Amino acid sequence: MKKISVLLLMIANLMVAQNKQKPNVIVVLADDISAREMPLYKSDTWSPPTGGNTQDMNYRANTPVLDKIANDGLYVKTAWAAVVCSPSRAMMMTGRYAHLHKWWGNKTTGKYTDENGKIATYPFYASSPLNIGTVAQKGGYATMWAGKTQMRNPNLDKYGFDEGVFTPGESSQGGENPYTDFQVELKKVDGKKQVINNDTGEKATTYPQSGWYWKPHVMLMNHPSSKKTFEWWPNTKEAKKEYGLNTYGPDVELDFIFDFMERKTKEKKPFFVYHTTHLGHDAFDFFNPQTHTKWPGTPKIEWKNGKYKRTAPNVTGDKGVYNTHGTVTEPGIHNHLNYLDYQMSLYLQKLKDLKIDKNTIVIFCADNGTSGYGKNSAESQKGTHVPFIVYAPGLGLTKKGEQDVLVNLADVLPTIAEITNVNIPKDYEINGVSLWPFLTTKQKEHRDWIYGYKDGLQIIRSKSLLKDGYNKWYDVSETPSDLISFPKIKDEKKLSEVAYKEKQMLMRVLPQFNTFKTAQHGPLTTQQKKQVEKQEAIKKQKFEELKAKKRAQQKKKNKK
Repeated sequence: MKKISVLLLMIANLMVAQNKQKPNVIVVLADDISAREMPLYKSDTWSPPTGGNTQDMNYRANTPVLDKIANDGLYVKTAWAAVVCSPSRAMMMTGRYAHLHKWWGNKTTGKYTDENGKIATYPFYASSPLNIGTVAQKGGYATMWAGKTQMRNPNLDKYGFDEGVFTPGESSQGGENPYTDFQVELKKVDGKKQVINNDTGEKATTYPQSGWYWKPHVMLMNHPSSKKTFEWWPNTKEAKKEYGLNTYGPDVELDFIFDFMERKTKEKKPFFVYHTTHLGHDAFDFFNPQTHTKWPGTPKIEWKNGKYKRTAPNVTGDKGVYNTHGTVTEPGIHNHLNYLDYQMSLYLQKLKDLKIDKNTIVIFCADNGTSGYGKNSAESQKGTHVPFIVYAPGLGLTKKGEQDVLVNLADVLPTIAEITNVNIPKDYEINGVSLWPFLTTKQKEHRDWIYGYKDGLQIIRSKSLLKDGYNKWYDVSETPSDLISFPKIKDEKKLSEVAYKEKQMLMRVLPQFNTFKTAQHGPLTTQQKKQVEKQEAIKKQKFEELKAKKRAQQKKKNKK
C-alpha cells in the first residue's frame, strides 16, 4: 500500500508539473540609456537635456518602481552591450557576436546574396535562424514585438514573432503613412539634397526620421483587427477618431502589448513580449522645431503616495506652432526614464490584474550608452555599460538586489531558451551564457568575461581588467564614482598574479571574434564581393577627403 501511495503521489506531482503554465517572459529594451542615468547605479554624473555630463540634481531621473523591482528582484552591476544600436540588437536577438551575425556597426552591417540574387543587408533570419522570437515560438510561446525594429529589412514577419506593433512603421511594407506628417525627410530642393521637416516644409538640422513619439508612425503586423499582414494604424473608426497630436507612441505600444497579454492569458497560452521602446533615444522635437535639445518631452506624470498620476496631454496647433498647455514635460533623458518608470508600474499592475504576476519574468535593460556621452564610444566602458534588472516574484530566484557579476546582452537568448525549454543544437554557436543557473541556484559567478564591439574595435573585461577599443587597459577592480574613470594600467609588470592571468585569458579570447577586416560580410558571389569592396573603397576615399577638408577649414579658422 505504501509503494502504491508513493507512486500515486509521484504521478499526481507529474500531472501538476505538466499542467503548470510555463512562465511568461517580458523583455523591455530601453534605447540609448547608460547605467549611469539610473539612480540605482549610484553614479555622481548623468546627462543634461543637451547631452554631455552634469551633476545637477534637477536632471537626475526619479525611478521608484525600477528601484523597487531591482531591489526586490535583482540588478547586475556590470552588464554590457555593444556601443551602438544595430550591433547591440543583433547581440540581444541572436545570442551571438558580430563574427557570426555580421552587424558590426550602424553603418557597417554585413551584406549577403538574398533570395533574389541581389546584394542586401544580411538579416538575422538568414545568419542566425535561432533568434529570440523563433526560440520562444519553438517553446510553445505566443510572441509579440513592440517598438523599434532597426532591422533594415522589410521581412519583419520572418523573425519569429506572431504579432508586431512597430514605431515607426516600416513604410516599405505599407506605402506612405496617410495619417501623420511628423517626418523629417531627405528631399531634393532646387537640385540639392536637403533634410526637410514635412510638418512645416522647412529645413531641419537633424537626421531623417519618422516621428515615433508624438503623432507617431505606427505599423501593425498580424493584429486581429488588421485585414492584411502589415497595416498602418489607426485602422479602425474608433482609433482614427482618437488619433492626433495627443497620441504618444510609447503609450500606443503599451496598449497593444496589454491587449496581446490579455488575449493570450485568456487562451491560457504562455507569451513572450519583446518591447523595444524608443524611450531614451534622442529625436527631432516636432512641437519645438527650432530648439536643439536632444530628448523631446513626455506626457507629465507625478509620483505621489506610492502611485503615479498621469496628466492627459492637451496639445493644440499645427505646422510647427504648438501649445502644450503645460501637459508635456521639459526635454531631457531624465524625463524619458521617469516615463519608463511609470510604464513599468503599469506593467506590474497589469500582471496583477491578469493574476499572472507570480508566473512572469521581467527583464529590463538597454541597448547601449546614452547619446552625447557613451553611444558609439569605444572608450573605457562608456558605450557598453547598460542597466540590467531581473524581476520574477514566485519563480524561485535565489539572488536579490545588486549582483557584482558580469553579464552580456548575448546572455538573454540562451536564458530564454532555458526558460522555454528549447534545446540549442551543440553545433550551433552561441556566445551568450544562460543566466538561469545563476538566477535559480547558489552559483556565485556568472561568466569570466564580457565583450563589446563596433566595427573592428573590440572591448573586453574581466572582474579586474578592462581593455577598451583603443587598446587601453584599465584596473576595474574598484568602481569609480562616475562608473568610467578607472585608473589606466601603464606597466604590465606591476599587475598582480591574478590580474596577469586574467589579461592572458582575455587575449586568448579576442582573436576568435576579430574578423571585421577578413570576413565582414555574409555569403556573396565572387562578382558581388568585388562590387561591395569597390563601393567600400569609394566610401572610404570620400570619408578621408571630407576629413581632410574639415582639417583644412579648422586650420584656416585657427589662423584667423
